[in-house]
Amino acid sequence: MTGSHATDRSGDEGGIPPGRSARQPMFNLPSVITWMLVLMWALQIVRDYVLTRSQDIQVLIQGGFIPLRYSIDFSEQGLAWLWTPLTYSVLHGGFAHLVVNSIWLMAFGAVVARRIGVSKFLIFWVFSSIASAAVYWLANQDSNIPMIGASGVVSALMGAAARFAFPMSGRFNRMFAHLLPRLTLAEAMTNKTVITYVAIWFGINALAAFGFSGGVGEGAQIAWEAHIGGFLFGFFVFPVFDNRQAI
Repeated sequence: MTGSHATDRSGDEGGIPPGRSARQPMFNLPSVITWMLVLMWALQIVRDYVLTRSQDIQVLIQGGFIPLRYSIDFSEQGLAWLWTPLTYSVLHGGFAHLVVNSIWLMAFGAVVARRIGVSKFLIFWVFSSIASAAVYWLANQDSNIPMIGASGVVSALMGAAARFAFPMSGRFNRMFAHLLPRLTLAEAMTNKTVITYVAIWFGINALAAFGFSGGVGEGAQIAWEAHIGGFLFGFFVFPVFDNRQAI
């Protein structure tokens, strides 16, 4: 941070308040993150071990985001178009997909949840899910393949974290990053840590856009458009959700 925002808040320990230990417990998650993880894992377990194949396909059709739905007259179809811009975000393409999103949700979702609280976090989840789906729809309007996964929301949380969690000096500290003052757009775009973080993130998604799956199962595709939409939503819209006073 620059100017008056640099008042001993970044320090050598990435924003650790004076007198607090730098040591962090491995798992110390806000309750909303824990419950979102429980929901996503419970759904995956039920789909894999309880439902039949045909029942699981119905879950994907009724719960996944299918762009082609929005090219068909709503009177000629069911109501899934209403809820799928949200429900797709808690379904996953398998346990490997779920593990990856769970790790990133714990890392960045926890920071955002500590900063804005449970209610705003859930509202943020809803709108970032819709924003991610909207960008995906713009690029894939004729697709009838269901898009699923929390990656768009996780990307939005990463974008939000880029606005406050990375001090100008020192290292990222997940337990106390939520206490840092929010960066203006100008500050964020001149923060070397943020620039490096954003560049790496966009680079990974550029690889996905050119077909590098990074371990995704055969036949599956990475919805990189949804990732981009989510990240941009989090980066630019997060201040609407953040009324924390600089301390």
